[in-house]
Amino acid sequence: MALKRSFAALRMTLSGNRCVSKNLVRILAVTLAPNRLIEIEDYTMIVVLAGGVGAARFLQGLVQVVPQERLTVIVNTGDDRDFYGLRVSPDLDIVMYTLSGAVDEEHGWGIRGDTYNTMQQLVAYGEEDWFMLGDRDLATHIHRTKLLREGKTLSEVTDELRRHFGLGMRILPMSDQPVQTHIKTPAGLLHFQEYMVKRRCADEVQDVVFVGASEAKPAPGVLDALKEAEAILLAPSNPIVSTGSILAVPGVHDILHEASGMVVAVSPIVGGAPIKGPADKLMSGLGMEVSAVGVARCYRDFLDVMVIDEQDAHLLERVEDLGIPAVSTNTIMRDATSKAALACTVLDAAGLEY
Repeated sequence: MALKRSFAALRMTLSGNRCVSKNLVRILAVTLAPNRLIEIEDYTMIVVLAGGVGAARFLQGLVQVVPQERLTVIVNTGDDRDFYGLRVSPDLDIVMYTLSGAVDEEHGWGIRGDTYNTMQQLVAYGEEDWFMLGDRDLATHIHRTKLLREGKTLSEVTDELRRHFGLGMRILPMSDQPVQTHIKTPAGLLHFQEYMVKRRCADEVQDVVFVGASEAKPAPGVLDALKEAEAILLAPSNPIVSTGSILAVPGVHDILHEASGMVVAVSPIVGGAPIKGPADKLMSGLGMEVSAVGVARCYRDFLDVMVIDEQDAHLLERVEDLGIPAVSTNTIMRDATSKAALACTVLDAAGLEY
């Protein structure tokens, strides 16, 4: 890890000097760290740890510069829950809907142009409607639930859905066993969806519990992908309940610590607040600093490079004081161009040519 961080620091230093050519950066980097600067070819595999909306938008940028076949996406399933007798996997669906172009961009989740006739009828029957599911979205959950009841694993079901949406990357759930993220509050232990959606993050956060994590196993392919990856990218997802739930699966955290590929994270906190979601409430509730520095501390024992927003450039030194090389850039992904630019910065930090 020390060599990887030294290489990363070299890259950050030289790349920040416009008088130094890219070829010179390459020559010096290869001299000091052979095999550490790699062109993205057919053999290169990049792994992304992904939560929901932020990760999906980051992936939209990444697929503009990296062939999908070179990507493996390991997705948080700690938010999964049954609704109306159906298995709902929010982050898996957000990733697939977004990358296939089906997502409702305004919300960042669900299917564009969906209708809610089924929900209206469920309400008429007296059911709750705090977790809204569109009609076409419900079809996904019906299909997933049917396949699971037939004995298929979540990995197998996800791969079938991936192929249906025409995606060339591998998409893996973090585990085939149920791991449910719960928030400890004065009102009791709440499933994350109840805390965030039903109660709108109004409860004081006392702790975060990953129910079932200790008994779970990484889904088939997860550990091998991390072992073989030339780069492991932590998308700008909630470090506590998105990336955090993936890290809670036994074996994942340890293999990140030992990974030969560069591990690069993008902070989801910009200017002291998340772009989307309750990361600030969760971090502050756990006594953590709500900043890019706080995010870096979550990953400090395995992280090689931290990418933070240009608004937080004044925090670069504090991140680097943790022993983690850092770079600042625009991380707010407003359009296709900004998404691709962020992806390029992250790949560069990982020492990959594109």
